[in-house]
Amino acid sequence: MLRLRHATVGGAERDALRCAHPARAGGPAAFAVALALLFAASAAATVLGCAAMASHAQPMPGGWMLSAMDMPMCGQGAVGGLLAFAAMWLAMTVAMMLPSLAPALWRYRSMLDHARVPHADRLLVSAGAGYFATWLVVGIVLCVLGDGAGDLMLQRPAWSRAMPALGGATVIIAGMAQFSAWKRHHLACCRAAFAHDDPAVRGIDAWHDGVRLGLHCNAACANLTAVLLVLGVMDLRAMALVAAAITAERLAPRDANVVRSVGVVLVGVGACVLGQALA
Repeated sequence: MLRLRHATVGGAERDALRCAHPARAGGPAAFAVALALLFAASAAATVLGCAAMASHAQPMPGGWMLSAMDMPMCGQGAVGGLLAFAAMWLAMTVAMMLPSLAPALWRYRSMLDHARVPHADRLLVSAGAGYFATWLVVGIVLCVLGDGAGDLMLQRPAWSRAMPALGGATVIIAGMAQFSAWKRHHLACCRAAFAHDDPAVRGIDAWHDGVRLGLHCNAACANLTAVLLVLGVMDLRAMALVAAAITAERLAPRDANVVRSVGVVLVGVGACVLGQALA
């Protein structure tokens, strides 16, 4: 799937571009430093954002907290609130996903260097931007849905009291999804990302490569994203645990039991949460 290229870029044109502009390899050290700086910046922004919003969370009937990200922010309209959420979500996503994405990005960079594709760094940035653009779109959708759900919970206390039980059931379902063919398929696509020999030669092609990988990763992480929403999208501990699970199942050997182990843990946690809610 990742080998699709624009029809106007033929083999002869691609070869001519490669010969005309030999690739300049930045090396693994420069690559690691760049990703480390990006991770540090996004993690710092996430921590600061969570600290700023923690005091605005609202206790709800049923003993849970409504995140400030699901409530209108003082002095902000709908557009301003959406932009604030998008910035926070993007920083959080980069911090959480970059550790598992880094090997794929390096594989992509090495493939571009090996093929002597010009402007490899720009293409790498385009691929990364396409990848995180898919996460940004998902975040915006979740923001709109979260605002609507938050309004309903504020208006209907009875529904709010049912949220802990619903959250426990959601975590159980998310754990069961770890054993599904859907999970195996999209996780395999994530692990095999950029493992082809037909690299992009234009920014739009690299963008499409990143978008395709992002779609697979969003699908593979859908159940873990749901767990994060239940545990608290602004909870740093929940972010760290979910990010660790995502990274472990991406980087573990194919025959490892990491995916199934995460599923067992989630089912157990969900059962405990559901039991407490129904007690």
